[in-house]
Amino acid sequence: MISVNNVSLQFGARKLFTKVNLVFTPGNCYGLIGANGSGKSTFLKILSGEIDSTTGDVTIPAGKRLSVLKQNQFAFDQYAVLTTVIMGHKRLFEIISEKDALYAKTPFTDEDGMAASRLEEEFNELGGWNAESDAAKLLSDLGIEESLHTAQMAQLEAGQKVRVLLAQALFGNPDILLLDEPTNHLDVESSMWLEEFLCDFENTAIVVSHDRHFLDKVCTHIADIDFCKIHLYPGNYTFWSEASQLAARQRSDESRKIEEQRKDLKDFIMRFSNNASKSRQATSRKKILEKLTIEDIPPSTRKYPYINFEPEREAGNDLLSINNLFKSSDGEEMFKQLNITIHKGDKVAFVGPNDLTKTIFFQILMGEASADSGNFKWGVSTRRAYYPRDNSGFFNAQVNIADWLRQYSANTEEEFIRAFLGRMLFSGEEALKPVNVLSGGEKARCMLARMMVVQPNVIILDEPTNHLDLESITSLNRGLEKFKGTILFSSHDHELVKTVANRIIEITPKGYIDRMGMNYDEYLANEQIKIQRQALYAAD
Repeated sequence: MISVNNVSLQFGARKLFTKVNLVFTPGNCYGLIGANGSGKSTFLKILSGEIDSTTGDVTIPAGKRLSVLKQNQFAFDQYAVLTTVIMGHKRLFEIISEKDALYAKTPFTDEDGMAASRLEEEFNELGGWNAESDAAKLLSDLGIEESLHTAQMAQLEAGQKVRVLLAQALFGNPDILLLDEPTNHLDVESSMWLEEFLCDFENTAIVVSHDRHFLDKVCTHIADIDFCKIHLYPGNYTFWSEASQLAARQRSDESRKIEEQRKDLKDFIMRFSNNASKSRQATSRKKILEKLTIEDIPPSTRKYPYINFEPEREAGNDLLSINNLFKSSDGEEMFKQLNITIHKGDKVAFVGPNDLTKTIFFQILMGEASADSGNFKWGVSTRRAYYPRDNSGFFNAQVNIADWLRQYSANTEEEFIRAFLGRMLFSGEEALKPVNVLSGGEKARCMLARMMVVQPNVIILDEPTNHLDLESITSLNRGLEKFKGTILFSSHDHELVKTVANRIIEITPKGYIDRMGMNYDEYLANEQIKIQRQALYAAD
């Protein structure tokens, strides 16, 4: 259990949150959500004691161990991978170090023997004899090969380091677990494993994530940072989101009677409580939910950009033909013998563990890179818009946002440009900000605005949810679902892939899998595809 008592945080005149009083209890997983800059990561740092709050305090019962997902990838470069994981249990690692120092002493005195005996007893109580095997299993479950367990952290790639740090946080069954964006750099198998780990976790977990599918799978409660407050709600992210929007709609309808509001909300709550993700929590959650009224769920102050892609013209049936495409990079095969026909209306999710493969593939289709062999042909009626993984090259000019967008738009009138930017949350003076000082999220919204004014019938997106907050991701998701054209995209956002794609193509160096007419969950659950995937990756 962890108690937050009258906690406030203020930087100068800016208040992140005030007078927060919360209790996080064992057996629950809390999703901490809020707009970009609302203080999610900062709140986790207050809980962990890394920074102090302006007022109030955080109380953790004596003897309870708190574990945090470290963000500094270079902090453990001088240690071996297995050692880094075991360091997640601070006291156990201290005992191991003290034991090693004692047994290395010469001469070894009777006093040293007594001290060693006490250490051995505590070592045994903390499960020290299983520490290496437990750490190795965590690493393997998170996709770190056994051959790397004894390597130095400095030898690992950035994505591998993140997985080791996640294993470090999970090691030793901590009483309180704080995870900030734990699914970053995880492939789908590792993400699914983490989901199961947290669903089975019997202690207290608090997670920050922009992955809606992940929040829905693991969360029993949502902690929402809004109105400079943090409110707890039972249920997962989808429940909170729909309940919040329902509250907003009902408040805007003045003619609706309060009793009708309560009935609607009660029906809504009952529907969700009957589908609780953990059966052992269903009864207690239902009791809490039944006490809610419309006043208990305030409409969010957060804003959703308006994302809507309207093609200037419809594409013809001959859209894209790819023939025997082959590409290698730095001596490593990215893909070979790609023979793919893209049809009008296809919404294709390109998946696979190697992000570089998908990026290079999209760059080839957009003429920004060349294949080693093979060819492709776009239909003459296609009008394409591209969202690259790295958009930094678009924002070097010394221009404001309005002038930046104007250069891509057929309609250059000020009223049109300003209205368009307003829908993308750049209202008033915001539209006059220089583009070279924008945040990652602001640049992402600019890139989406650029794609919309082009009015394409084919959209190519390479990890479009990077840097976007949950509200923008939700709006993008809805916009892509409604789009009548063709979409080629890659994304680590499970919900986006599941709800948008009507075709899945998985690219590996040894071949590819192409499945139409099934969503992402169906693709992952299909036994024949599992066998085919195992064969392809075994060949690699």
